[in-house]
Amino acid sequence: MQDVLNVPPAKWRDDEEISIFSDAVGQFFERECKPHVEEWRKQGYVPHEMWKKAGEAGLLCASVSEEYGGAGGDFRHEAVIIEQQQWKGIDGFGITLHNAIIAPYIEAFGSEEQKKKWLPRLASGDLIAAIAMTEPGTGSDLQAVKTTAKKDGNHYVINGSKTFISNGQTANLIVTVAKTDPSKGGKGISLIIVETDEVEGFERGRNLEKIGQKAADTSELFFNDVRVPTSNLLGPEEGQGFVQLMTKLPQERHVIGLQGVGMIERAIAETIAYVKQRQAFGGTIWDFQNTQFKLAECKTEATVAKVFADHCTQLLIENKLDAATASMSKYWISDLQCKIIDECLQLHGGYGYMDEYPIGQMYADARVQRIYGGANEVMKMLIARTM
Repeated sequence: MQDVLNVPPAKWRDDEEISIFSDAVGQFFERECKPHVEEWRKQGYVPHEMWKKAGEAGLLCASVSEEYGGAGGDFRHEAVIIEQQQWKGIDGFGITLHNAIIAPYIEAFGSEEQKKKWLPRLASGDLIAAIAMTEPGTGSDLQAVKTTAKKDGNHYVINGSKTFISNGQTANLIVTVAKTDPSKGGKGISLIIVETDEVEGFERGRNLEKIGQKAADTSELFFNDVRVPTSNLLGPEEGQGFVQLMTKLPQERHVIGLQGVGMIERAIAETIAYVKQRQAFGGTIWDFQNTQFKLAECKTEATVAKVFADHCTQLLIENKLDAATASMSKYWISDLQCKIIDECLQLHGGYGYMDEYPIGQMYADARVQRIYGGANEVMKMLIARTM
């Protein structure tokens, strides 16, 4: 699977430790996760015991400092986990959200007490993380959130509802986007940690039925006078939430780009294997010049995407990845992902439309990549502002 594009190793990959880690991650997904994927797709979530296994194997909080219970790695390790997860087809396991999006908020903006309290339990799998941004009426417009957190003595009282929350059915630590001062718009937004096992008034809605990513639990969440200590505010003061979100969104958006490249590689590999054995008109589908031309186009575009994604990863490691470039990674690669998978499905013929075939599952799983993390139209707006 890894050799389908034959792209020369990027600078950040030129490390024996990264190569060894990649192999170990791939073996974990192959051995521990792959046999259960169909079961997870049917039940709509990944069970908590699998999170614990991932924690024991060192796959949770790979880039969190060792002093807080993490593996002490960096974003290279997260990129490897993303790749291997896509190559092995473990699409519903929300490990990347937990690792590369939510844990960094706590390590970057949390107090020493908060980091010592939450990060070791995230690394062990005792806590599963989610971030509650999107609301029924807001979509990509984060400044328009209506969830409030009003101070009452040494507590915040949180009221509001969220939707499309990844890990929503299983998470027991939720970074909640709320307005501590609704009169200030975006400047009144704060991030507040809610440990769901310790509060009253928190409710989960239904596990939303999606057209793809069936194993990923995605939920509505309701906060009804949920009281949490004011010490659960992320950051030294209220009103920092929007800045915190904007600081970390480039990494989240590039993560989506990396997921796209990984799935593209798997789609091409699956399709090459299929067309070389599928018989039609006295030969294989591969024997048709059209098949070879289509896959040549897919491989070329995928190679360009991987080189660009590796470039963005190197920038991120060097703290040089800006919002516009991350938006390019997210929008262009996710658009390409849907295009290439569509071409690959076509080469499968009618079998490609069957849910039992990996390419059919990838077709459905890929579509949301152009929506979450900020719709691709928003990405183009962000890029345009730099011109």
